Amino acid sequence: MKRALISVSDKTGIVEFAKELIKMDIEILSTGGTAKRLRDSGLKVTDVSEITNFPECLDGRVKTLHPMVHGGILARRDEASHMEQLKSLGIETIDFVIINLYPFKNTIEKENVALEDAIENIDIGGPTMLRSAAKNYQDVTVVVHPEDYPRVLTELKEQNSVSLETKYDLALKVFQHTSEYDTLIATYLRERLNKETYPDTLTLAYEKVQDLRYGENPHQSAAFYKEVKKTSGTIADAKQIHGKELSFNNINDANGALALIKEFEDPTIVAVKHTNACGVGSGIDLFDAYQKAYACDPQSIFGGIIAANRIIDEKTAKEINKIFIEIVIAPGYTDEALEILMKKKNIRLMILEDILKQEKVWDIKKVSGGILVQEADQLLFDGEFEVVTERIPTENEIKAMTFAWKVCKHIKSNGIVLSNADQTLSIGPGQVSRIWALQNAIRNSFMPLDNSVLASDAFFPFEDCVETAAKAGVKAIIQPGGSVNDGASIEMANKYGITMVFTKMRHFKH
Repeated sequence: MKRALISVSDKTGIVEFAKELIKMDIEILSTGGTAKRLRDSGLKVTDVSEITNFPECLDGRVKTLHPMVHGGILARRDEASHMEQLKSLGIETIDFVIINLYPFKNTIEKENVALEDAIENIDIGGPTMLRSAAKNYQDVTVVVHPEDYPRVLTELKEQNSVSLETKYDLALKVFQHTSEYDTLIATYLRERLNKETYPDTLTLAYEKVQDLRYGENPHQSAAFYKEVKKTSGTIADAKQIHGKELSFNNINDANGALALIKEFEDPTIVAVKHTNACGVGSGIDLFDAYQKAYACDPQSIFGGIIAANRIIDEKTAKEINKIFIEIVIAPGYTDEALEILMKKKNIRLMILEDILKQEKVWDIKKVSGGILVQEADQLLFDGEFEVVTERIPTENEIKAMTFAWKVCKHIKSNGIVLSNADQTLSIGPGQVSRIWALQNAIRNSFMPLDNSVLASDAFFPFEDCVETAAKAGVKAIIQPGGSVNDGASIEMANKYGITMVFTKMRHFKH
């Protein structure tokens, strides 16, 4: 008679699965709560302790860690010496291992969970049996996910065995699952230190959200994964309520829009195209903010991403619907706004209730043969900025420079932002020369630049940027400073009556 060892935390479908195994004359071995559940359902179950001749002990910490269990799992059936040893030791083979692990993830996601509770929910015997069975997959069918119960039963009923291909697939799932489990534990223990640590060996765990139609381009395959640990306020936490399936570029662009919208507390609209802002506006309400964001660049916003930090209302929805927008992401929508926006079947509408929540995360970039890992750029200023010119900025200029600095932090370097106190006037992102970025911003502006402010994500290498800005109407500049030519830039600013401040902190974005 074949035997199946069943010990599951997630008991979804386990009674029905065990019933079918028993119908095929497979003996059920079990432990603890799983054994009780099966017996309460009228099924015949053999306790593991009957096989090991040793009781569960240490509050259940030790029950399956025994040669009578692992010998029955790990013995190779095609190895005569293995089978002879089993016979001499009185060990019977175990042919099916159906196990899922203590709910460590659910435990640590509870608010204010104690370290002791987390530790108690680290499974030891479960991963050991899973790995043993997966290692010996040619002889043992191992199942870690309830979703695979039907596949196993179908093959058993149709061919009286589970195919080698299926056993291999199930074994692969085991190693993926135990790897994820261990990574989650290591991540939790590391993050409890509440400081940025870069371990000698970095393990990361992500679970697939969906396969994507294609990647950055149609000839590239792609998928979207989210962190296994609980997060909030991220693109992975957003819920799509309408429209076509999200694409690779949709998700990437929306992620950029979310990062920028988190900088603002007043009612604000952020418009993004290809991860760069093309318009940002703050106002007395969302409608006012949208009009300001739109006016910055009414061409580029077409086909872009809109992020809002307030519930989308009817008036704002009507304005949005006047052009083609790929995605709107907001903390919510009024019923009237939804009725308007849903008239366009292709627009993707997403809800992220805690849209302003800022997660402490790593920024990870893939390079050939490795990854670059850094602390996410979540600071705006590091201390007070320094006024370096003869003219002191007005209160309104300080407000405008702060607004521009928030936007500049999130556009590709070399980056230039021209703005007033609540509206971007023009944006020049992603140039190999800073003067080119400025010239593009000036040349492509749809708005008058008189009395505007300028933000630069890094220092000016020459005074030409200051002179070009002055001739365009800029009256205040915010930049990191730190160039050997700072003196020349300051002198040029004084010549044109421009006030300039140094943040002593740059915001490159590559």
